[in-house]
Amino acid sequence: MASSIESDVLIIGAGVIGLSIGIALLESKPNLKVIIVEKENSIAKHASGRNSGVLHAGFYYSPDSLKAKFCRQGNFEFKNLARENNVQLREVGKIVVSKNEFEDEKLTQLLARGIENGVDLEILNKKELSKLEPLADTFERFLWSPTTAVVDAKAINQVLLHKFLKLGGNLYLEQEIKLRISEEEIVDASGKYRAKHFINAAGAYADKISRSVGVGLDYAMLPFLGIYRSTEEKDLPLQRLVYPVPHPINPFLGVHFTLTIDNKIKIGPTAIPITGREQYSPREGWSISDTAQSLKAIYSLISGKSHKFGEILLAEWPNLMQSHLIAEASKLVPSAIQTRGWKKKPAGIRAQLVHLSTGRLEQDFVVREKKNSTHILNAVSPGWTSAIPFGRWITEKVLTNYF
Repeated sequence: MASSIESDVLIIGAGVIGLSIGIALLESKPNLKVIIVEKENSIAKHASGRNSGVLHAGFYYSPDSLKAKFCRQGNFEFKNLARENNVQLREVGKIVVSKNEFEDEKLTQLLARGIENGVDLEILNKKELSKLEPLADTFERFLWSPTTAVVDAKAINQVLLHKFLKLGGNLYLEQEIKLRISEEEIVDASGKYRAKHFINAAGAYADKISRSVGVGLDYAMLPFLGIYRSTEEKDLPLQRLVYPVPHPINPFLGVHFTLTIDNKIKIGPTAIPITGREQYSPREGWSISDTAQSLKAIYSLISGKSHKFGEILLAEWPNLMQSHLIAEASKLVPSAIQTRGWKKKPAGIRAQLVHLSTGRLEQDFVVREKKNSTHILNAVSPGWTSAIPFGRWITEKVLTNYF
């Protein structure tokens, strides 16, 4: 039998979180042997490579959350990384518009939250909107976020990979890791890898891996499918990202407009609950075990009081029809309804963790530790924007507690 591949730290998952942790570990302790293993044949093949590349400013999140702690700094660091590596960056900013008096009042709350989080924001009157985004419409006021930007996500992922490898890290593709508890430690069940510490950054599969060693048993994973449509920027010449006021309870930002690095305008996403972690179409990416987890999560959501699952379904299912999605988007940018040439964009999946006893959709990072393993169970938006400082935070915990 071949000898095991040994390391100090083995990271499961070569998405933006795994790569950022690997970099932070090697920058903190250059002599550490760090390996990343990835089940796919390339890095960042799912959420990290399918996102819009939006660098969020950090004003949506509760000031006591990890998201608020890392998003603003992550925005700043990704912009610097893009500039230093000639990665395309569009510093266009974002406006949040309201449709009625209730939503207008919510803008004030978003402003207060953003200011507490240290984010550069302001509320402006409707008459100022034409100066920033002539195509958008709002009730009386709007929120202006000048630091929101868009970057080439795939290019940034490659920059992170190059940095990790240059620092001395190793990457092994097409490798599936199964953990098990052996005596007083957690080990790779296949025996192929040996590590002093395992970091589970497997995204949509993180809960599946953690449950194999008794971590995160109080959660289930419910994937949400995000579908987008796009048109050419010349046909709808927006200058800014345009977002609605988010739902007060449900953790989705609503159908919005995004500018892309290849000069297109995207509308979306939907937030359709599905049964497979990689179910990008009805016929692929699902399994019996995934379906069981999703149904368990859905039952918890329906029975719990934390969210209104019925409202999610009523709001989201109609958006599967392009005509409805465009009609919804036109509430923010009226001329979108006359725009032609909308085309499908590759779908994305938001791997959303559900707390089973309360039916709560977890809105912050969820990190659990057991013996010689650290498990990142929930890293949804703005997980991508927050990845670099979040990676340093995980690194500090691991090095302090285990090395």
